[in-house]
Amino acid sequence: MTDNSILSSVSLAMADQDEDVFAQAIGRSFSDWGFAIVSDHGISAELIARAEKMSRTFFSLTEDIKRKYHIPGGGGARGYTPFGTEVAKDQTVHDLKEFWHIGRDLPNGHPFEQYMSANIWPSEMNGFRETFTEMFAAFDKAGSRILAAIARYLELSPDFFDNRVANGNSVMRLIHYPPVPENSPAVRAAAHEDINTITLLIGAEEAGLELRDKDGNWRAVTPRPGELAVNIGDMLQRLTNNRLPSTTHRVVNPPPERRGHSRYSMPFFLHFRPDYLIETLPQCVDAQHPDLYPEPITAHAYLLERLREIGLA
Repeated sequence: MTDNSILSSVSLAMADQDEDVFAQAIGRSFSDWGFAIVSDHGISAELIARAEKMSRTFFSLTEDIKRKYHIPGGGGARGYTPFGTEVAKDQTVHDLKEFWHIGRDLPNGHPFEQYMSANIWPSEMNGFRETFTEMFAAFDKAGSRILAAIARYLELSPDFFDNRVANGNSVMRLIHYPPVPENSPAVRAAAHEDINTITLLIGAEEAGLELRDKDGNWRAVTPRPGELAVNIGDMLQRLTNNRLPSTTHRVVNPPPERRGHSRYSMPFFLHFRPDYLIETLPQCVDAQHPDLYPEPITAHAYLLERLREIGLA
């Protein structure tokens, strides 16, 4: 078990020895908690360290410089989103964070260009584009391997998700949670569920990430340094008729002795391709589990629906 956590760490290297054993281990974690902690995920420690340093350097730039990369009306899809912008669904107070979004680079004329904005890159940061292009690809690869295990767990073909996420509208988010004022009415990230297919998170070893269990209790998610916290998003919950739950989670404010410290993290929101029709898997419907989502919806339409709910569209 990871220290102070209810989640066992599962090694992705296990999939190289026995894909079915790994699929059952990670699948049970997702089924029970909506979350898993993954070690040996193939994203190099050197790349993670380089990306984390680059992220800290960017957020230390002046507000004027950072706001040059804010795109009004862009829904936060690319570039910089200032502090105090995002509000979790059903909340009235903004989260205590600022962030930067990097998406998939598509070749000119690609049919999905209508769904995905072009990336923008800060001219003040040498190596920023190269580092995060490499990081995006590494996240994408690790995510594909985890999805293959999920497919096995659901008794689907291991390549079931390959075409469904190919050129998906995935987003890498660099997050800075600044020091928290005393008695702040807001929290770093209010209770929410993720919209996408699965989320892969680096940076959760700094305390604060919590999930809500099936009894309504908040439980700490505490990976060791370098491990990924991975969770199911609403799109996959919908596809699996809630067999794999999109668990409510939050990032709480630190104790007084850590209040003056920033927190940084780097989630990768892996998405289905925009035109994929999310339609409940027949394997996940039976007499005891009627179809909770009888109306199919495309991934893009679902994304827009949810972005409006959190104030980003």
